[in-house]
Amino acid sequence: MSTPSAPSATGTSTRPYLIRALHDWCTDNGFTPYVAVFVDASVQVPSEYVKNNEIVLNIGFEATTALKLGNEFIEFKARFGGSSRDIVVPVDHVIAIYARENGQGMAFPVPTDAPAGTTPAADVAEATGPAAALKGPKLALADVATPTSDTPASGDSDETPPEPPSGGRPTLKRVK
Repeated sequence: MSTPSAPSATGTSTRPYLIRALHDWCTDNGFTPYVAVFVDASVQVPSEYVKNNEIVLNIGFEATTALKLGNEFIEFKARFGGSSRDIVVPVDHVIAIYARENGQGMAFPVPTDAPAGTTPAADVAEATGPAAALKGPKLALADVATPTSDTPASGDSDETPPEPPSGGRPTLKRVK
């Protein structure tokens, strides 16, 4: 008879669970969930919408079809410029998930296999990068990560994501 193996000391990544939880929170509160994604060869998104190796995607139910928030990949279909496209994003390439309406969410570290200097925040990562979100409570995403486009890449919406403060150090926004 074999005994069950003990769980590893590190366990599985918390990132997919946190992404699902924040997606549910956004949906339950009537907010639009957006994800910022680090793009490399393993990410399947329309390349014409990628800027500085990043893309911001609307993953709300209204903007997607067949959304699957798995442990390894986020998969869905979305319309870009009027045509339906299949989107596949490795979960470890999600660098932030947040509500479009108020910027509340969570940022994650850039994938460890990302080449140095390929992320737009590489030169200011200590002050404003995704790791900053992990240091303090209730950070608004606009304070720690910069959306990479003026409009969301999916959903064919005219609404734009919240704009981050320009220059300087990030500031905390207390939410009561």
